[in-house]
Amino acid sequence: MGDRELPAALGRLWRRPASPRLGRPAELDVDRVVRAAVELADHGGLDGVTLQKVAQSLGFTKMALYRHVGSKDELFELMADHATGPAPDLPEEPDWRDGVRRWANAVRARYAEHPWLVEVPLSGPPRGPNAISWVDALLRALSDTGLDLATQAGVLNVLSGHVRNAAVLARQYGRVDQAEVERDYGRALAELVEPDRFPHAAGLFTAAVFEAPPGNPADHDFTFGLELILDGVTAAINR
Repeated sequence: MGDRELPAALGRLWRRPASPRLGRPAELDVDRVVRAAVELADHGGLDGVTLQKVAQSLGFTKMALYRHVGSKDELFELMADHATGPAPDLPEEPDWRDGVRRWANAVRARYAEHPWLVEVPLSGPPRGPNAISWVDALLRALSDTGLDLATQAGVLNVLSGHVRNAAVLARQYGRVDQAEVERDYGRALAELVEPDRFPHAAGLFTAAVFEAPPGNPADHDFTFGLELILDGVTAAINR
């Protein structure tokens, strides 16, 4: 596909140069707009980002932004790729599981740096240059497993979903004590869930599953889910 055939939004996402304009160089560009929008989101969340507010923060009119960003949805995609940043140069690991663990924890760290990322609507697979760098990093970690590329892409989807869900829960639990919430939940339901009506669920609550283990419950849940996924990948490799 030649540059001229690229959709305008995709060209801007990859910073492909647009047709040259006559006259003075533009005072604004995509990078300035995106950096200003990310700064607004970091301080006030995604709800605080509008084209009008971004324009005001830069000292321009809203109409001036449309030369560089086609819509609010496009702005969000640009922001997400910028905030995600390029994948770190993860060291080569002799064990693919260690490589995937490093990858997952690095993605989780990016969500922690920019919690609003989980609020960005998902409109399709990742397609920005930074997002693709993360795809490339995971495929590198899985490259010696013998899994075909379609299966590796499936692993990417499952892992990405797990990390994103963990970030969503962390954001929602951010203002409460998760361990206390889970403990109170388990104890209350143990009184309400009757064994003759819900025999299997009743056993769950009487077994004190929701009494928090030592450490951060969010870290425990994240690690448990990650290891469960890795066990599934191991089974796929062995098959």
